[in-house]
Amino acid sequence: MNARPSSTYQPRDFIETPEGLIFAVVDSLPEEDRVLCFLRYAPIEGRLSKMATGEANAYLEAHAPRYLFSSKRLDARLHAVPRKSISRHHRPRQRVQDLLNSGPHDEIERKAVRLLQKFGAHGLDLSRVGLTGSLLIGAQTPKSDLDLVIYGREMFFEAREIVGRLLETGELQDLDDAAWRDAYDRRGCALSFQEFLRHERRKLNKALIDGTKFDITLVDEPLSKESGAARKLGPIRIRARVADATYAFDYPAVYRLAHPEITEAVSFTHTYAGQARTGETIEMAGLLEESPTGQRRVIVGSSREAQGEYIKVVG
Repeated sequence: MNARPSSTYQPRDFIETPEGLIFAVVDSLPEEDRVLCFLRYAPIEGRLSKMATGEANAYLEAHAPRYLFSSKRLDARLHAVPRKSISRHHRPRQRVQDLLNSGPHDEIERKAVRLLQKFGAHGLDLSRVGLTGSLLIGAQTPKSDLDLVIYGREMFFEAREIVGRLLETGELQDLDDAAWRDAYDRRGCALSFQEFLRHERRKLNKALIDGTKFDITLVDEPLSKESGAARKLGPIRIRARVADATYAFDYPAVYRLAHPEITEAVSFTHTYAGQARTGETIEMAGLLEESPTGQRRVIVGSSREAQGEYIKVVG
């Protein structure tokens, strides 16, 4: 499951430091020879504790401020680990292959294997599938979700189609009220529960397998090209028609806008991936930023929880 560091890091990978801190990679492009990331787990009182955004920032300020970082390219305060300080690189694809080869050791791993086998039986190339989240680092509990990564755009949309077919045949189950409410509470998003539900039900990127929720997320390959430094202009709330939602499920999710001044909306939080389709009108709240060429875009997800920030379809 674990491997020595490499030169290539992708979103949804985890990296570990000698102190046992585990960060989720958020950007494939290093900056100042650091991997841009965010702290997800820290060893507290002998066990790994999962960190929300505020907790992660406070922990690093108190115990490891050297991993706090101001990205000039992203004009954002986040976390970054120097390559030389990475002791382990946890790769989602390798975790899948290890699990399939060695077999499951607990009920969550058994459900993961069953889900992978269902995808494989419907023709999905399992070498393009990874497992991230708690299962990637062996920190799962009986209540853990399954977080799958699908590498490549075509493969991701194929996986969504398979989810739809398996829901129709009853091999997978739609989330019940309790599971939807749990998903909503975990996200802590700015939408009402009914608004959240209205958007989520049509995405086909989550379902239940034997009572356990799973998500599929896209990491496109090849990875996106580097973008120039941007300047934050402040909070904004606007409405605009989506001119192109081709990259709506990407990380980050991108919505090209038909707007006289703002070219696109970009979401760094999974809640708003796949949120809107081409031709729909959306309302969005986030931070307005401007590129060196003068192009403006709305950023939704300055933190994982994106408090007060959202994208919703209004027409």
